[in-house]
Amino acid sequence: MNIRNIAIIAHVDHGKTTLVDKILYQTHIFRDNQDKGELIMDSNDLEKERGITIFSKNVSVVYKDTKINVIDTPGHADFGGEVERVLKMADGVLLLVDAFEGPMPQTRFVLQKALQLNLHPIVVINKIDKPNCRPDEVHDAIFELFFHLDATEEQLNFPTIYGSSKQGWMNTSPTPFQDITPLLDCILEHVPPPSAEEGTLQMQITSLDYSNFLGRIAIGKIARGNISENQPVSLVRGDGSLLKSRIKELYTFEGLGKKKISRVDAGDICAIVGLEEFTIGDTVADFDHPEGLPVISVDEPTMSMLFSINTSPFFGKAGKFVTSRHLRDRLMKEIEKNLALRVEDTGNSDSFLVFGRGILHLSILIETMRREGYELQVGQPQVIVKEIHGKRCEPFEVLVVDVPQPFSGKVIDLVTQRKGELQVMDTKGDMQHLEFQIPSRGLIGLRSNMLTATAGEAVMAHRFEDFLPWKGTIPGRINGVLVSQETGNATAYSIDKLQDRGAFFIDPGEEIYGGQIIGEHIRPGDLVINVVRGKKLTNMRASGSDDNAKITPKTQFSLEECMEYIQQDESIEITPKAIRMRKNLLDEEDRKKIQKQQKAEAAA
Repeated sequence: MNIRNIAIIAHVDHGKTTLVDKILYQTHIFRDNQDKGELIMDSNDLEKERGITIFSKNVSVVYKDTKINVIDTPGHADFGGEVERVLKMADGVLLLVDAFEGPMPQTRFVLQKALQLNLHPIVVINKIDKPNCRPDEVHDAIFELFFHLDATEEQLNFPTIYGSSKQGWMNTSPTPFQDITPLLDCILEHVPPPSAEEGTLQMQITSLDYSNFLGRIAIGKIARGNISENQPVSLVRGDGSLLKSRIKELYTFEGLGKKKISRVDAGDICAIVGLEEFTIGDTVADFDHPEGLPVISVDEPTMSMLFSINTSPFFGKAGKFVTSRHLRDRLMKEIEKNLALRVEDTGNSDSFLVFGRGILHLSILIETMRREGYELQVGQPQVIVKEIHGKRCEPFEVLVVDVPQPFSGKVIDLVTQRKGELQVMDTKGDMQHLEFQIPSRGLIGLRSNMLTATAGEAVMAHRFEDFLPWKGTIPGRINGVLVSQETGNATAYSIDKLQDRGAFFIDPGEEIYGGQIIGEHIRPGDLVINVVRGKKLTNMRASGSDDNAKITPKTQFSLEECMEYIQQDESIEITPKAIRMRKNLLDEEDRKKIQKQQKAEAAA
């Protein structure tokens, strides 16, 4: 059977997963009366809640007697490691671009990776049904982008398809059609079949899966030779060492599931059961004459966080896994499949330094662990600093903001305060398109301020650019915090009387402990308050003196907002039932001592 392997790459929210849905419908994977749902590929709970793709997945469809393996990839720069690794399995890519927004930072990032691997893109200009869309201008912008990324003559001669994934049509021109067959025909015509070299078996493991019954499953594309059930093989590790093993079971992808098979030939994507101790990037090779493939290179992390065991007074109340051994085992398991993540031991056995691509990347890991029943504590995200040619350098990113024109001044003001430099300013319809170069440190906490300043209208996207010289100090949070003095249950009486001191993050009746951050102070500097004290009752009663407490609802923080909010001397306590912010030192006297020491050192 003929085979085509294709990856769908694009910026976030440009319609990749919706297009995969339509390909599945078009090729009749489902029965007519089957409840199909939408965004079928986003099967993970976190993906459904956030409406984003986090893990790349593959499906297989048959069209005109050709098997098409379709790989859906994430659009966020934080999950770039997923994209880099799965592009190795593809022979061609569908580059999706929004007909209004045009090429965005992540479009550039994923396209650059595809062109470096010498893949031939098919450009799909999606969302043609949108008002104000500008397909011709976008097409020109895509051509310019290809040119800037040093595409070859052949790659520049890319076919273009126009359409709307949501409405379920694609065509070679912007006129509506009845279905998406022009796109599938274009894939068969322009994506080359996998090139099979002569020689012994070679298959690089590019993805992992896990089954409670079968254990760890290795997924990859067979680059050379063929593979059969019960075949003895050699596993070539990243460091060049060899491990002899045997294939127990073989599966190929069919529709949304897998189909057991006895033999797979070069060019197809398959899943192998029976290998032990493999990691992503290893090569499954011939038993007698093993030859390894080059290891997958992934861009390095730009941010780190300190993960440690929970040391709060409420330790162990909600979680199943609370010790440092549990935490270490879980992080080591994550490294196996999350290529862009790194973990280092610290001098303390209870804490680990975790390096990732950005706040979203790390927060997805923390949220997944929280749901699995882990309790942990994380510190403030820090950027990775390097010495280059004797200079202290930090990561810089390209930040793109699309915002209505009246708000553009506020956005420029906010970004320049955080050491950002404006580089491009364009008008797209009634929106202003701004591009900045900004240190990664400046992005921490920027999103919430930006959305407040622009009444929620700003659309932000950023991608890593390079390590450049250190930009100096960036202003952090201006206001101090309200810190609890006592452990107990917060009372409505106390919160009511203290409301003029700031905004609270807790509700009356909530259990709190001394040293927990329970609100934001209206001024700089922290304030320690007692919200556990109840009203002293007497026998005297008077009309009007016992008025009901009127309390403003608490400010609700998501995990990412907590990560952006905390400062150097604070951390986040994460349990399956709650996310709380706290001071590193819970005792007020200890905090005062440290402050005195710091003042003395600064004066000296």
